[in-house]
Amino acid sequence: MSIEIKISLNKGLYLKEPQDSKLGRKMIKHSIILIEKFGFEAFNFKKLAKEINSTEASIYRYFENKHLLLLFLVNWYLEWVNYLITLNTRNVNDPKLKLKIIIHSFVAAHKENPNVEYVNESKLHNIVISEGMKAYHTKDVDDENSKGFFQSYKNLTTSVSKVISEVNPNFKYPYALATNLFEMSNNSIYFAQHLPTLTDISIKENEVIEVENMLMYFTNKLLKE
Repeated sequence: MSIEIKISLNKGLYLKEPQDSKLGRKMIKHSIILIEKFGFEAFNFKKLAKEINSTEASIYRYFENKHLLLLFLVNWYLEWVNYLITLNTRNVNDPKLKLKIIIHSFVAAHKENPNVEYVNESKLHNIVISEGMKAYHTKDVDDENSKGFFQSYKNLTTSVSKVISEVNPNFKYPYALATNLFEMSNNSIYFAQHLPTLTDISIKENEVIEVENMLMYFTNKLLKE
C-alpha cells in the first residue's frame, strides 16, 4: 500500500487540481509517459485523451494548454527535489554535510518512489533534462514569472543558496552556484548520454555517482576560502 504524497503547486498552473481526482492523476501519469517517449513537440491532448480512454474536453477542464501541463510537471519535480532535501537534511547541522546531501539529492531524486504511484520520477526526470528549459525559455517568461509560475525553482535555489552561504559566508555568488549545481546535475547526464564530447563524465548502467563526484569537486574548489 502506498503512502499518499501530494505536492502543492501554484494554482495558476491548472484549472482543476489533477492530484485530487482519479482522472487527474491518470492524466499526470500518462502525460509523463507520452512526453518522455515521444517528446514535447509530438505530444498533444488528443494523444493523451486516447491513452487514458477519455476526451480532450475532459483534459481541458484541468489544463488550459500543454505548455501549462509541462510547467506543472517540471514544477512538480522541483518541489519533489526540495521535499527530499528537506527530508534528508532534517536534524543535520553541519552545513558542509548538508550541502553534500543536497547534491546527492539533485542526482538521486530521479529514482522511482512507490509512494507516489501516479508519478514515475525516473521518466519525469528525463523530461526535466530534455524538455525542462522549454518551460521557461519562452516569449511569455516575464508574464508567467509575475504569476509565480517559477516559484518552485526559486524556492529550491533560495534554500540551497542559504546552505552555500553557511558553508562560506564570503562567497559572492550563492544563488548562481545553487542554480548551476542543479542545472549541471541534469545537463551533465544529458551530455553524457547524447553529446559525450561536451562533458568529461560517463553514465554507466544508469549510475550517476560520477555526476555527484564532479559537482562536489567544483563546489569544494569554489567554496574553499
